[in-house]
Amino acid sequence: MSRKTIARINLDAIRQNLRRVRAIAPRSDVACVVKADAYGHGLSRVCAALEEADVLAVATTGEAAVCRQSGWAGRLLLLEGPSNAAEFDEMVSLGAEMVVHHETQLGLLRERQEHIQEVIWLKIDTGMHRLGFAPSEVPAVYAELEKLRGKERTVLMSHFACADDVTNPMTLQQMERFEAATTGLEGPVSLANSAGMVNFRESQRDIVRPGIMLYGISPCQRKCAADIGLIPAMTLQCELIAINHANQGESVGYGASYTCPEAMTIGVAAIGYGDGYPRLTRGGMPVLVNDRRASVVGHVSMDMITIDLRGHKDARVGDTVILWGEGLPIEEVANYAGLIPYQLICGVTARVIARVE
Repeated sequence: MSRKTIARINLDAIRQNLRRVRAIAPRSDVACVVKADAYGHGLSRVCAALEEADVLAVATTGEAAVCRQSGWAGRLLLLEGPSNAAEFDEMVSLGAEMVVHHETQLGLLRERQEHIQEVIWLKIDTGMHRLGFAPSEVPAVYAELEKLRGKERTVLMSHFACADDVTNPMTLQQMERFEAATTGLEGPVSLANSAGMVNFRESQRDIVRPGIMLYGISPCQRKCAADIGLIPAMTLQCELIAINHANQGESVGYGASYTCPEAMTIGVAAIGYGDGYPRLTRGGMPVLVNDRRASVVGHVSMDMITIDLRGHKDARVGDTVILWGEGLPIEEVANYAGLIPYQLICGVTARVIARVE
């Protein structure tokens, strides 16, 4: 029996989400973040859908190479910059722009300044304490970059730690630190990620950097995609492969963790943690069976889940089960799994068939 476990990828949804980004930030250029295989959606195919982007942003030179091989000829940003001479040379050969966030990268620029023609992005640590120069170091680093780069302008950037929570004061504090650190410096500014764009409109500057929004997922706490006008780009689905009947008091699945409260019908669906479906979920984890809600019962197995089919008398073997996406917000599913949506879409494994729509 063939497993029909499929991730449906809606490229038109990605195009529509980019247009929604532009509507939210109409005065900004858009650097579309496509790292991690375009958040699990397939980098090559997503490159083709983002032809209207101003910049594509990736994490590695390998991802940058895939973008070029996929036909992307526009601006390309290496978000972490190169970490050694070999990566620097590969970045140059790909025509990618460089984020500078550390003294070692300045050293690479000093050694190879004649090779680089692209824009430099200067990353400033305004409080996240992950990557970036401390505010006190910024004037000196900026001056050296201007010297090394001649009259080419430098992009000034930072990254928000808590922009998903509109009530958290840290984002405004980060913006204040950024303004203090860059007083008197010229160049385009890039601050807003997806959450910043939505929750802190004042962070929309010359360039915004949407990631999760492009794939139709809310970047904000207490909001789902529909609240922001986004369309899910991935729908994960499978089929019922068995329908069984269990008596009151009988248990279901590994560890006998679920006991039937009454005589009931149990559906078995062909997906599990081997496909990237979360193993640990709390009771009531929702799925759709023939576009109607049902819930997972018992432990998730490597290849299968079991579903409470009470109220689904018409269910049959071969019927479609949707795990997230069209009709079932991934934000809700992630909440039941104690995860964030990023983990779900990036965790879908290679044995799931990707079907482009």
